[in-house]
Amino acid sequence: MSVGVVGCGGRMGQALVREVLDNPRTVLSGGTERSDSPLIGKPLRHPATGEETILKITDDAEHLFKVSDVVIDFTCPTATNLHASFAARHKTAHVIGTTGLSEEDEAAIYQAAGTVPVVYASNFSFGVNLLFYLTRLAAGILDEDFDIEILEMHHRHKVDAPSGTALSLGKAAAAGRGVNLAEVSERARDGITGERGRGSIGFAVLRGGNVPGEHVVSFNADDERIELTHKAGDRAIFARGAVKAAIWALERGEGLYDMFDVLGLPKE
Repeated sequence: MSVGVVGCGGRMGQALVREVLDNPRTVLSGGTERSDSPLIGKPLRHPATGEETILKITDDAEHLFKVSDVVIDFTCPTATNLHASFAARHKTAHVIGTTGLSEEDEAAIYQAAGTVPVVYASNFSFGVNLLFYLTRLAAGILDEDFDIEILEMHHRHKVDAPSGTALSLGKAAAAGRGVNLAEVSERARDGITGERGRGSIGFAVLRGGNVPGEHVVSFNADDERIELTHKAGDRAIFARGAVKAAIWALERGEGLYDMFDVLGLPKE
């Protein structure tokens, strides 16, 4: 199958290009970057070996959707919103790992999913999706005597906080307890905050270095603590999951899917 990568010059884009080139079931159909990128017009290369392909990096995302069976998109909300319209117009499957999307951006994704298969997830790692499941399970078993705190750390270049994965973990914990995350979330603590609210779900954010991603869900009661942890060593784990999702999506009809669907994990 032919797979395109939008935002192919970034750290995640390069990991995706490598995985698509190395996977025996996929052929790289092209890659795009912003129109002001110095990479425009340069050959697409294998990130590890440096071997050139016959493809050139362009800024024409719509053409990439037109010539691809599926396009993988780890860009930014504004770009992903536009890409969703291209996916619908050209009947191209769309795999989306972009985080920080607004309700308006997500509306464009939902609309495209009425026409083509769309896999939209905050994290494409198998391990992280298992963490989502275990978090929901634990939160459903442990009552409000256990305070829930979610800690995440990423590299210094990440622009949104908390991470999409951390927010998904919060949603999983809230679902386990049968509550709405928006009503119990504590995302900012500074100065005299007062006591921690019973039943709240707290978030803490760290940024620094080149950390691909670390997440800890901590359940804290008097005299005991349970922690569920995932540490990513390389962006390759997300790229592998995204390509797996791309292959899976082409065997499905139109609709909105996530990595629980791809991996066969129970949603309830």
